[in-house]
Amino acid sequence: MADLKMLKNTQIIILGVCIVIATIVSSIIFSKGFLKVIQFKQEMITVTGSAQKEIISDFTVWNGNFSRCEVDLAMAYKNLKEDLEKIKSYLISKGVSKNEIIASQISTETKYKHKKDDDGFETKEIESYCLEQYIQVQSNDVHTIAQISRESTELIEQGIIFESKAPEYFYTKLEELKIEMLARATENAKQRAGNMAKSTGNKIGFMRSARMGVFQITPVNSTEVSDWGENDTSSLYKKVTAVVTVSFAIE
Repeated sequence: MADLKMLKNTQIIILGVCIVIATIVSSIIFSKGFLKVIQFKQEMITVTGSAQKEIISDFTVWNGNFSRCEVDLAMAYKNLKEDLEKIKSYLISKGVSKNEIIASQISTETKYKHKKDDDGFETKEIESYCLEQYIQVQSNDVHTIAQISRESTELIEQGIIFESKAPEYFYTKLEELKIEMLARATENAKQRAGNMAKSTGNKIGFMRSARMGVFQITPVNSTEVSDWGENDTSSLYKKVTAVVTVSFAIE
């Protein structure tokens, strides 16, 4: 009986030792895993990536205005109508399609003579009627419209009081371009992060987060930037810049 009792006590002691050892080992394993989790959460690198591309505008809007001032309102309207037909013919002869030309409604201003009667009051005597009309061209043929806008002073030689505005230039595939540029900027950020990590004997892992920065559209040789982004419409040739801020885990 004494031997049996001693055997049981020995087994209990061995079992207790095994439990203690298993607890210690599992604690070490858990601690290492926990440290890896902490490391994954805390060790990362954040960089800014950018990409640039030069583009040519593929759509333009050009505005001009013309006017006539006459003592007789009907004559002013007649002359303005003739001017409109001459302008349309001029534009079509230069390669502009008829459906690309938009004419606004006519605005009228009555001008009075600065005369006073015997009592010192304005006489309200009409000096002339000034009529003005705007014409707009919307076209994908940006180079042709750019040239016409420079040469449109030729209309003055025809007796037309014409004023040309600077064309506005746009890029119609902007959404597709944004996707391309953001991908390139992210790749640039990855390369920068990889080079920085490599210099310290590490390498980057999964991308942890990404935030899009400003998207700039500026003239090709411009250095202008803004916190809210530029969207230039004055230049035919543009430069697009995309910026992203990306965080990567460090392995």
